[in-house]
Amino acid sequence: MSAVAADDEKTWKEFRGLVNMKPADLEKWLGTDDSRAAGQHKDGGESTGHASGRRIVEILRAKRGDLSEDDYAHMRKVVGYIHRHLAQRPSGDVTDTRWRHSLMNWGHDPLVDT
Repeated sequence: MSAVAADDEKTWKEFRGLVNMKPADLEKWLGTDDSRAAGQHKDGGESTGHASGRRIVEILRAKRGDLSEDDYAHMRKVVGYIHRHLAQRPSGDVTDTRWRHSLMNWGHDPLVDT
């Protein structure tokens, strides 16, 4: 296995391990006001996480063999974001927090067992 193939395999496993929302559930979530309100918005537009969520839905629905290097690069970005954000978990009940909502935009619901 080449180094690139091994890296893609590792990325695939990490991405699939962390993205615990099904495409239909993520798509439904992205249509909510809470989803659109979460995250950093540049110039009042769509947040980075919301845009990422739309891309994640496309990746989840694609056949693995059809994924491009850009897709794998985005998957690595998603993995990094989820790891960093999980490390910043606030104390107390996170059910209705911007922290959870932001993670959900990236395809990870911290209240769901993976």
